[in-house]
Amino acid sequence: MMSLRAVARSAPRTLSRLSSPAIRQAVARPSPSLVNSACAPLRLTQCVSAFSTTLLRSAPSSEVDEELSVKLESELQFEKEMKDNDVPASVKDFLENSSFELKDTPGMEDVYLTRKFGNEIITVSFSISDISTYEPDHFNEDSALTDEELDTPEGRQLAEAEADEAGLDDGEEGMNAVPCRLNIVVEKEGKGALNIEAVAQDGQIMVENFYYFKDPKLAHGQSAEVAHAAQDVYPGPPFGTLDEDLQILMERYLEERGVSQALAIFVPDYMDLKEQREYHAWLKDVKNFVDA
Repeated sequence: MMSLRAVARSAPRTLSRLSSPAIRQAVARPSPSLVNSACAPLRLTQCVSAFSTTLLRSAPSSEVDEELSVKLESELQFEKEMKDNDVPASVKDFLENSSFELKDTPGMEDVYLTRKFGNEIITVSFSISDISTYEPDHFNEDSALTDEELDTPEGRQLAEAEADEAGLDDGEEGMNAVPCRLNIVVEKEGKGALNIEAVAQDGQIMVENFYYFKDPKLAHGQSAEVAHAAQDVYPGPPFGTLDEDLQILMERYLEERGVSQALAIFVPDYMDLKEQREYHAWLKDVKNFVDA
């Protein structure tokens, strides 16, 4: 099960202190100096008439740097308090018992799983970008609580109740709501490759497209040129239009190669874990740059 921070990434920022760090992407809690100021820096165009440009330019940049550094440090501490210290059991079990080898480069969005199966090389890739682009429909900004309301016990209880009703409680046994796109390539030397587009969601692998390419490079599509060339190749009929028995056999074909329920559970959990690590590293890098 994916933790709450990933599912709620696109939710109103006002739930961040109660739900998870994933909500941070919406709107961060403003620092006291910004709250008390006549206008926030990002609303400069709305307030330009109230100040002269000379006054704005005369403000030392070091003051902004210091305030930004303090805010970044606050976010780092917030992440430290909220992050899950333990690696999910599904991630541990999969990495220990699966035949797939994990390739995860720090700072990069894409994650790769590779394995050999007879004379085949199987590659499964997914990206943490799915978290940032996911837009859950169970959050309504019009009904979101304000920061002032969240500072009250009643507001916190109401926010927790709303999260529970949405099925987003971290302790709940529900499945992940974020669809995680998978790009699966089954390659045989000299025989081309199968390219399967699928989605891992709710503990299941749902196949969307099933392609065959004589040139295996087209299946990987690691450049814009290759991806463009793949578009000119007949992809085959939509998977959902195939004979039902054929669909079932193709799904069993993938399951036999490790594209199974265990992988469907692993991918969202690992994607969430990686996103948390990348965000924490990003905060540190930005702070180090500002402080230099």
